[in-house]
Amino acid sequence: MTVLILTSEEDVTADMVVAKLHETGVSVMRLDPADLPGKAVLSAHYAHGDFEGHLSVNGHVLSTGGLRSVWVRRPGKPAAHAPHPSAWLTAETRQALFGMLYSASARWMNHPRNADRARLKPWQLRVAHLSSFAVPPTVITTTPRLARQFADEHRNVVVKSASGPPPGDPALALPTTLVGPDTDFSGVAAGPALLQRYVPKRADIRLTCVGTRLFAARKAAEPGQVDGRYGDTEHAWEVVPIPERVRKSVYEYVDLAGLAYAAFDFAEDEEGLWWFLECNQSGQFGFVELETGQPISEAVALWLSERTADRRASRSHR
Repeated sequence: MTVLILTSEEDVTADMVVAKLHETGVSVMRLDPADLPGKAVLSAHYAHGDFEGHLSVNGHVLSTGGLRSVWVRRPGKPAAHAPHPSAWLTAETRQALFGMLYSASARWMNHPRNADRARLKPWQLRVAHLSSFAVPPTVITTTPRLARQFADEHRNVVVKSASGPPPGDPALALPTTLVGPDTDFSGVAAGPALLQRYVPKRADIRLTCVGTRLFAARKAAEPGQVDGRYGDTEHAWEVVPIPERVRKSVYEYVDLAGLAYAAFDFAEDEEGLWWFLECNQSGQFGFVELETGQPISEAVALWLSERTADRRASRSHR
């Protein structure tokens, strides 16, 4: 039985998991959908009331009947590396590849259907509320008047991108930025803006969920720090205990979202309360593992190599 990892060629985080899988003798195929067609070859046959699919990468052949699990890590756009790429070829290749994989009985980390939904920030906030997380008041609007009212009510608010930095042109990165009620919000009319009440924090928390296993790390923040991704605080990530309330909410969230893997970001305030900021369904974990020694890559490898019955048993003992 083989584990299929869909990711780009240069992915250090995936490399860590591949090494763990090799240590346990589990067969692995690594495929970037951007290399299909070309370096990779596929075929799917529906005949005589049966289905059979095959993938071939660098001489390694995988039958869908022998597919144990699929890890959708950081795949490229299908057919992006083809000699003559086009939107049509990408659509055709995506249909062929994922249609074939969906027809297999493999487990997913994470299933693309659930992953696409989990990327939507408004949906994340709703599920976080249903999971009993502490969620800062938030508004997403294209109405300058409503944005100004929100800022007047909460005084200090942050504005940030809902989808993250856009790829390609324009090369724009929007860090989480603190703004006040005297800000000119007229530009909100040009595109949806996400405004959130500012949480003065003493630390950033990254919590990684792999199946039923949770790994939390804490990094102290500088006074007045807004976005922990930018600027060096000279503090390292350290292992931190998980409050029971947060633990229960994480399990509720991933159950509602249908996720096998999730990376949660929290802001820890001066009272020690963890405020939900976002959940990245394919978030990095390598930097946390390297600084804290937490065996996250091993946990991912174990989940991918588990048999279905074993996974049911582990969930029953959660």
